[in-house]
Amino acid sequence: MSGASQDIALKGSRIGRVVIYAILLVFVIFYLLPLYVMVTNSLKPLSEIRGGDMLALPKAWTIEPWRAAWSYAQIGVSPTGLKPYFINSILMVVPAVLLSTFMGALNGYVLTKWSFRGSGVVFGLLLLACFIPFQIVLIPMARILGLLGLAGTTWGLVLVHTVYGLGFTTLFFRNYYAAFPTELVRAAQIDGAGFFQIFWRILAPSSAPIAVVTVIWQFTNVWNDFLFGVSFADFDSIPMTVALNNLVNSSTGVKEYNVHFAGAILAALPTLVVYVVSGRYFVRGLMAGAVKG
Repeated sequence: MSGASQDIALKGSRIGRVVIYAILLVFVIFYLLPLYVMVTNSLKPLSEIRGGDMLALPKAWTIEPWRAAWSYAQIGVSPTGLKPYFINSILMVVPAVLLSTFMGALNGYVLTKWSFRGSGVVFGLLLLACFIPFQIVLIPMARILGLLGLAGTTWGLVLVHTVYGLGFTTLFFRNYYAAFPTELVRAAQIDGAGFFQIFWRILAPSSAPIAVVTVIWQFTNVWNDFLFGVSFADFDSIPMTVALNNLVNSSTGVKEYNVHFAGAILAALPTLVVYVVSGRYFVRGLMAGAVKG
């Protein structure tokens, strides 16, 4: 190839790269614009928002809307703001994520390394659970929670999310373990290792990539859930999403949009932090599962 041809190819490559970056920048601005509006207006006095220019930066910066959303006595459904409901969500999410992840790992382990008659049917039923709409299980789940004495409690919500998430967690771990060398498991059995010894010493140490994927997936689903929270929670166990809805819809008189924006950011902050901190591990885990599954 001549020098002129190389120069033309190089310029064409640079132009193509610039076009791609410009398109990506447009998409970034498009997707980040709502977040920008929420953040800037949560730091404004209500008078500036009512002025109509929601895209402008605050003229008088204030964090009072954030204080109001978190603990203001005159806003929302309780004198303590969103703070107790944020704690309720933490108390609900952490056990539900840990339990569903652990049980999904055990299910995947059994379905791939301890195959039994009808294991394919069991996996198919668990997979079917991934496609069952939330609304179908509301009445049966309400009856079960009532029989167990868990209706209106945080632990009742933990049970609901653990059971509903088992289909997804089992699917993730089953696909990941399917390509794990079965010879290692058989060799451990010959050496006298038991069911849980094999799981903890052989499979669990290599499960970090898919465990991260599962934890992020479950954390996002459980934290952002609204239907189960509004259906099964009592006043003392209301999660953050339901409290935010009550905050926005129960305000009387003038709508304090700056407080609503601040509350929405507080509700979205945990999932945002999880994805920012561990997003790259999420992608790596998905790729690992795709190659091994």
